[in-house]
Amino acid sequence: MTSHAKFKPLLIAGAIVGAAALGYFAASRPAPASEARSAEPAPEAATDASRPKADAAELKIPAAYLTAAGIGVEAAGSSEVRSELLLPAVVAAAPGSEAAVVSRVSGTLVRVMHRLGDTVAAGEVLASIESLEAAGMASERRVAQAKVELARKTLAREKSLFDQGVTPRQALEAAQADLDVAEAEAQRAAAVAAAARVGSDGRTLTLVSPIAGRITASSALVGAHVAPDVELFRVAMPGAVQIEAPLTADDLRRVAVGDAATVLSRSGTPVPATVRGLTPGVNASTRAATVVLVPDDGPQAKALLAGEGVQVRLHARGDARQAGVAVPEEAVQNMDGRDAVFIRTPDGFRTQPVYVGVRSGGLAQVVSGLQAGQQVATRNAFLLKAEAKKNAGEEE
Repeated sequence: MTSHAKFKPLLIAGAIVGAAALGYFAASRPAPASEARSAEPAPEAATDASRPKADAAELKIPAAYLTAAGIGVEAAGSSEVRSELLLPAVVAAAPGSEAAVVSRVSGTLVRVMHRLGDTVAAGEVLASIESLEAAGMASERRVAQAKVELARKTLAREKSLFDQGVTPRQALEAAQADLDVAEAEAQRAAAVAAAARVGSDGRTLTLVSPIAGRITASSALVGAHVAPDVELFRVAMPGAVQIEAPLTADDLRRVAVGDAATVLSRSGTPVPATVRGLTPGVNASTRAATVVLVPDDGPQAKALLAGEGVQVRLHARGDARQAGVAVPEEAVQNMDGRDAVFIRTPDGFRTQPVYVGVRSGGLAQVVSGLQAGQQVATRNAFLLKAEAKKNAGEEE
């Protein structure tokens, strides 16, 4: 074997080791700057992935779902958040729009013509009461009228005798005075009977509705005995309401008659209102004053029912330092770690990231991302958040 043949296997092994070494150094050598930049992920893309997109896909929400789920929609308002007051309130009947029908005497209910929920007119008979007192009133009225007739006849006779020179003037004047007294007594007896609404039979009294409206309460039962001054019916005019809310002494100084307000009903519909009056001081037991508001005329006011609890947002005067677009705090939802609202579109809602500043009195001040007047979801907005997250999961 020659020397070349002897070292040939060693040369082949050395070539293999050398190639492996070159591959190792090539792999471990730093890549050029341009290649390194192209291989790294774009920082802007990473940032966008961690926050909601401003032009997020629209949520297709049917109007029927909004009604069924109770999702409220309200216009974002330009307001001083620090001057807003969010107060619990109660809807009450407006003065003159509610009346109580009570029994004037004791007796027995013999007829009940209307029941709960019926619509009645002013002066319409609701029930009849049979009473001994009614008989006494009718008797006094007849007696008084009989005295008037007697006094008139006496005066006519005395006048005739005076004209003939038989009786002196004093007798004529006395007869005239007796007639005046009898007429006054008859007038009083008739007024008492009329106020009690004594029937023509002289033994029953009728209960009538003083206003037109609907019967909202009734405790009348045929055959039941009733006592004087007991309420048997309550009649109210639909839609005539006012809102009453408590105020602390400090807040009382910030509210004035004529200030604007918004009433938030249980249905989520905002109702514009105006401050009509304020109590001059606080109640000794509750340590609160009362502000009375009147809803503005409109279809929204018809949604308010007397007796229900609502919330009132008073746009009060104050030392507000920052002004901006204000929305109810429940309208702001956390989407992937950032605040966002749902803006109403023709077919649903669109997710809009926003920056929130001050949160006060149930309101949130939107610094940027929203304009005054835009319609946003308020009540039950978290349902839209759940829908948006569900849609995002399906896309992934």
